[in-house]
Amino acid sequence: MPEEPCQCPDCLRFYREHDRLIRENPSLRQQQELNWAALQAFRTLAGRVLEDLQKVPDAATPGQELPAEDESLQQALADLENVNAHLFSIEVLMERIFDVRVPEAVEQKFKELAGELAPDPLNADRLRLNRLLHQTPDLS
Repeated sequence: MPEEPCQCPDCLRFYREHDRLIRENPSLRQQQELNWAALQAFRTLAGRVLEDLQKVPDAATPGQELPAEDESLQQALADLENVNAHLFSIEVLMERIFDVRVPEAVEQKFKELAGELAPDPLNADRLRLNRLLHQTPDLS
């Protein structure tokens, strides 16, 4: 028996976005460009937030304990630095994706299958990402 897709609001929102991205960008080239733009937007925003937060003056002097709020800010800064490092690594890998060129017949196959994948609630990638959504706390 196949795994049933989750119907929680987060997963439903993910399914809608997943399907929209496939429907609106059904070719390899469009997916390459979409992912590149999303990565660059994420890197730009995360980098800017990190820069701005690093400008906040430290409240504690050397040898003095940081208040809990400052400790959480320091942890957030460390986490954002890790995110940025990962984004740079992903960027290097993504550049390799742009080296891939396929014939028009293969692009047509992308477009053909996009119509089948977008509405498929039991798509393996969807289910795998669905599990990740439930393992990641919603920080909003």
